[in-house]
Amino acid sequence: MNGVERLMVYQNRVLRTLLVLLLMFSFAVAVPVASGQHRRYRNPQAGKKKAAKRIGIGTAIGAGAGALIGGRKGALIGAGAGAGAGTAYHYHKKRQWRHRHRRY
Repeated sequence: MNGVERLMVYQNRVLRTLLVLLLMFSFAVAVPVASGQHRRYRNPQAGKKKAAKRIGIGTAIGAGAGALIGGRKGALIGAGAGAGAGTAYHYHKKRQWRHRHRRY
């Protein structure tokens, strides 16, 4: 082997080594770090259907209780109070779920 052939062999070896290193570093950068990923969990207590159901049930119970106590006017007052209580209960349940599933 003369000097030119040795130089070609050396260049090929250096190129292959650089290519392998480049591929290794590109895979290391491309793979996401597990600690950097955060999975978002949906709050099952925060849905609009659930809110409507809770507020509706509160309104119905309040209207029924108010009607038994004070007739038509009592039913209206009881429905308002029941709707307010249902809304408060819904916010309480949403906050309770968030508190129990905190992300530290």
